[in-house]
Amino acid sequence: MNIYVGNLNFKTTEEDLSAHFEQFGPVTSVKIISDRYSGQSRGFGFVEMENKPDGEKAVSELNGQEFNGRDLKINEAHQR
Repeated sequence: MNIYVGNLNFKTTEEDLSAHFEQFGPVTSVKIISDRYSGQSRGFGFVEMENKPDGEKAVSELNGQEFNGRDLKINEAHQR
């Protein structure tokens, strides 16, 4: 399951985000989107979880919760 994670603290690393989601199940990949010119985080990213039930539980429990000083905005990611 692919999950959109918004309102990230700009200092959050992919390792931090992975560890935060692993409490709900196996994480396949994490990608924090960064500005192509400055390299600074754009404040959002994507977490791929191995199975849908774990992903749905993570979305329901983490959406709106504080992480690294910011309230996360989390939902299932959709194809472009």
